Amino acid sequence: MKQQQKWIGRGVLLAALIGGGWLAWQSLQPKGLGDGFVSGNGRIEATEIDVATKLAGRIAEIGVDEGDFVQPGQVLARMDTEVLQAQLRQAEAQVRQAQNAILTARAMVAQRESEKATSEAVVLQRQAELTAAQKRHQRTETLVQRNAVSRQQLDDDLAARLGAQAAVTAARAKVLSDQAAIEAAKSQVIEAESTVEAAQATAARLQADINDSALKTDRVARVQYRIAQAGEVLGAGGKLLNLVDLADVYMTFFLPERQAGRVALGSEVRLVLDAAPQFVIPAKVSYVASVAQFTPKTVETASEREKMMFRVKARIDPELLRKYRDQVKTGLPGMAYLKLDPEAEWPTHLQLNAQQ
Repeated sequence: MKQQQKWIGRGVLLAALIGGGWLAWQSLQPKGLGDGFVSGNGRIEATEIDVATKLAGRIAEIGVDEGDFVQPGQVLARMDTEVLQAQLRQAEAQVRQAQNAILTARAMVAQRESEKATSEAVVLQRQAELTAAQKRHQRTETLVQRNAVSRQQLDDDLAARLGAQAAVTAARAKVLSDQAAIEAAKSQVIEAESTVEAAQATAARLQADINDSALKTDRVARVQYRIAQAGEVLGAGGKLLNLVDLADVYMTFFLPERQAGRVALGSEVRLVLDAAPQFVIPAKVSYVASVAQFTPKTVETASEREKMMFRVKARIDPELLRKYRDQVKTGLPGMAYLKLDPEAEWPTHLQLNAQQ
């Protein structure tokens, strides 16, 4: 009997321990959020940027290491620009050469215009000579009719008149020739100016390539990986660094269709990370997928339809990120709690405290 009572006592004690443990486990379970809230598992992610070369070339130096914070406009790496510098000097020399060609062409225009002015003066001279020859020929005709001069004189004056007419025609032709030479000289000026513009454009392009050889960032970010090292030769578009944009950090999680359909952009979200469960981080919905991300092979029952999940992104406030940028890490798992009902109150354990 004593042995039986001993085993009964042990059973009662064991039952009491099991019951007490179950009650303690139940008391530690998180209370339900209610119909106005939904939750989902996710991971912290951020926009990633690859710093890559514009042109093929050798890496001269990389000025940052993995984990470094970088600011907008900061030079992260430099490519070797020796060849580009030589090409730029050649283009600049071609610019100067073309500018000299412009001066030469303009001088030629001035010379041709001077020659035209001389030819026009000759035309006037030849016209005066023609007028004199015509009058002399008319007088000689009158005198011949009166037998005052010989017929030979009339013939000589006629020949002089015809010669003066031919001289006027030749002088006018010379003016037209000089005008054509002026137009040709002006076209050479235009050609030289175009050559200057082309050479300047080439120089500007090379200077832009040289400027682009200093690889910069346009945002506050953290260096995540160094993909290449100084001295390596990369092709056009070759990647050197991978950056994480610290102003665009979010958690991606999934919700079933009946819940995702009620989510509006800008809805409030509270994030709790496994690595720091004591902090509640504020966020807002920035994206809801328009199509299901994964579904079962067959959709027949209500339980199967629950497997149609939609991706949701909750973006963390950039102001908060700037305050805690040293603590921002991607890949951390956690829970996202989303408020569907704007009138609902957040539970006590989801009150904001990450800003403290």
